[in-house]
Amino acid sequence: MPDPDDFIVVEQPVPALQRGAVLVENSWFSLDPSMRIRMSGGESSYFAPYRIGAPLDGWAVGTVVESSNPDFTVGDTLHHACGWREHAVLVPDGSDWTSPRPVGVGGAIDARHHLSVLGASGFTAWAGLFKVAQLGPGETVFVSAAAGAVGSLAVQFAKLRGARVIASAGTSEKVRRLTGALGADAAFDYRTRPIGESLRSAAPDGIDVYFDSVGAEHLDAALESLRPGGRVALCGQIENYNHGTGASKGVTRLFSAIEKGLTLRGFLARMYTDDFGEFRSEVSHWFERGMLTVDETVIDGLENAPQGFIGMLGGANIGKTLVRLQAEA
Repeated sequence: MPDPDDFIVVEQPVPALQRGAVLVENSWFSLDPSMRIRMSGGESSYFAPYRIGAPLDGWAVGTVVESSNPDFTVGDTLHHACGWREHAVLVPDGSDWTSPRPVGVGGAIDARHHLSVLGASGFTAWAGLFKVAQLGPGETVFVSAAAGAVGSLAVQFAKLRGARVIASAGTSEKVRRLTGALGADAAFDYRTRPIGESLRSAAPDGIDVYFDSVGAEHLDAALESLRPGGRVALCGQIENYNHGTGASKGVTRLFSAIEKGLTLRGFLARMYTDDFGEFRSEVSHWFERGMLTVDETVIDGLENAPQGFIGMLGGANIGKTLVRLQAEA
């Protein structure tokens, strides 16, 4: 697990803008479990690994305060991949999926929502459920880490599409939140008794889909409970992040995939960028009509981001963990 002493805040002058660049003053940036993988050394399919002594980065939103790019003006709100800093010099060239892009703000939508429900967290939940696992109405889905940024949205998206939802989380408070405001049909605290027992009690007839953000014992329990032909969307392996991407502990029931004809499919949200427009249309409709609850844990100030990140890895957060740098207008 990282330690606060592993991080340092450094002040540097803002460089002069080259042609085509913009200077953005960040208002929010995202803290995500996958960042832990980038701290482990070696290559990762998520992003390039962090380098010791170099700035951290991650998803952020901010306002253009200076521009030498004719396509962007002062006051534009941009979503980009240079978080963990107060200002960022960006070149919005549209070259890949991390390139800065303008986002709309107004009505129910604040800039920070493009980091959660309308951004990577929401898209990961939506793509995993409906493109990877092909969840359909009337089916039963089990969602682990269900009170986190992705899981809390997966629970609600599945319900809005007509599925029955079983959820797990690590505290009784989170369990109450899941069956209350977030609408799960059943939820359990995985720390209180064996996960397999809790899952069998919640879904005695089995499950059709498992949305996996944890791995290890959660995945074992799901493999046992999945009905023939069931599907698993492998979104993350939080249980193993402190051990690097090569580690995988606690999965002992893979033979179930053979005897029951299960499909286990790993994915990254960027594999489904062609579907982003469909996602935004559906989820924006739900969100703007008040059909979604967006839980957030907000950390104020860049200097407090390391402690917020460590707390998130330990399960201290509910919903999306965000660092607030500037008050929104």
